[in-house]
Amino acid sequence: MRRHRLLSIALAAALVGGPLAVPAPAFASSHGKEEQKAPPTYFQLDPINAVVLRRDGRRGVMSVETGIEAKDPVLMARAQASTPRLRAAFAQVLMVYAAGLRGGIAPDMDYVGRELQKACDQVLGKPGARVLMGSAMLS
Repeated sequence: MRRHRLLSIALAAALVGGPLAVPAPAFASSHGKEEQKAPPTYFQLDPINAVVLRRDGRRGVMSVETGIEAKDPVLMARAQASTPRLRAAFAQVLMVYAAGLRGGIAPDMDYVGRELQKACDQVLGKPGARVLMGSAMLS
């Protein structure tokens, strides 16, 4: 068997194709000036759901997508570390609101946003982070 020839061909192909496998931005960043990457100021939470009673007595679901924006890196780190607590507080706010929502009435998303902001400030211990709502759906 001539396995040594296959091995030498594979080795030669790897050596020749090696520089082609490196992405182009790696070459550009090594030769150009180094850019400082800014810390993130926003992160998105998973959608929060709550049960709503419909006008005909059946159950529906209210789903709200939220995110947190914080310009302060310390507050952003605290918010990211408190993600489970934020989700729990947001879910509680949404469940309480959905339980009192009358069937056939459109939800007041301004009120929900204010209540979510209050819950965020309470969980984080101080104001400074903003709650941003992406979308709200009632089905």
